[in-house]
Amino acid sequence: MVSPPLPPPCFTFTTCRDWCYNRSFLSAGLRASTVELDSGRTTIRCWTPQHPDPDNRPSLLLIHGFGANATWQWAPYLRPLIRAGFDLYVPDLLFFGGSSTVRSERSDAFQADCVMAAMETMGVRQFRGVVGVSYGGFVGYRIAAMFPWAVERVVLICAGVCLEEKDLREGMFVVNDLGEAASILLPQTPEMLRRLIRLSHCRPPALLPTCFLSDYIHVMCRDYVDEKTELIFALIRDRKLSDLPKISQVNFIPPTLIIWGERDQIFPLELGRRLKRHLDENSRLEVIQDAGHAVNLEKPKDLCKLLRAFLRDSSQQQKNKYKVINPLLNQQFFFNDS
Repeated sequence: MVSPPLPPPCFTFTTCRDWCYNRSFLSAGLRASTVELDSGRTTIRCWTPQHPDPDNRPSLLLIHGFGANATWQWAPYLRPLIRAGFDLYVPDLLFFGGSSTVRSERSDAFQADCVMAAMETMGVRQFRGVVGVSYGGFVGYRIAAMFPWAVERVVLICAGVCLEEKDLREGMFVVNDLGEAASILLPQTPEMLRRLIRLSHCRPPALLPTCFLSDYIHVMCRDYVDEKTELIFALIRDRKLSDLPKISQVNFIPPTLIIWGERDQIFPLELGRRLKRHLDENSRLEVIQDAGHAVNLEKPKDLCKLLRAFLRDSSQQQKNKYKVINPLLNQQFFFNDS
């Protein structure tokens, strides 16, 4: 039996909320596991089922965005998705939560490598679906493109994978400079956190006390700032749509569900439409009304309904069709130092 986490030694609003999120994962039947890769140079922390049942419960990989870590972004979705019949795997990406590396790579492809290497180490080789929010969608897209044999379906939530670096200069976003974008996504002052909340929410809270914002920054935003800044630069610099591979898993049509907040100011809806055109008949676009970039926080019921409908099987044939495991999926393949 897994013991519940101890309450935070220093009580603040953020530490208390963080403790509650961790407790909600445990009470939902998950446990925190840590996997060391590449002779300990990389560590991945992942929430996994305490009692996985791969024969009867398909695996679902949930990938968080830049907003926080795994627990803060996915806590409202645990019980609905578990009731829908899934075994959930919820990792912290590198430099978030309990995951880190001493290696110099910062690409979304490296994040994808690390997540899948950790899954392989834990014995999880195939997923009914990969669901990624914002930056997590970039990583989820790479997982689907790099390891198509391991992923049946993909859900991308407000993930601007179709953006190009020139979009910054041409005025698509509220900023036109990578440095300014990083300062918003990695807020270090209450003023910048207020700006991020107002940009990411369709209806931001009317009252945002400075003391609460400062506390959140102190607890959640002060670790790995340089490394996270490098992630942003690596994600956008020299990015071209022509370099983006198409994902076309063949086990389900369409294999990709694109979900967007109607009033997203971080990644405008045009990027969702561009992605739909890029994937063509291999995707479906769903727009959630009266929601911004933080659609997973603003409209959890609407989003969860779309997830369940897309990811659940409608026939026994769908349940039995994924049986081949690619022999290349192993840790040596992921971490080749040549």
